[in-house]
Amino acid sequence: MPVDVKLKKGESVDRAMRRLKKKLDKEGTLRELRNRAHYEKPSEKKRKKSARARARMGRPTS
Repeated sequence: MPVDVKLKKGESVDRAMRRLKKKLDKEGTLRELRNRAHYEKPSEKKRKKSARARARMGRPTS
């Protein structure tokens, strides 16, 4: 699904690019693109997920 950002009257291109980046970030498009860039085994996904959870809890990894 395409993301449309139209320039408003008198709006700079930089401002429009910022709006586009915010939209993409909100929809998670870039995150999904990075995740699909290479195949990750389910076991690797689980390991990374648990590592992120441990990091959020402030526990040391070992």
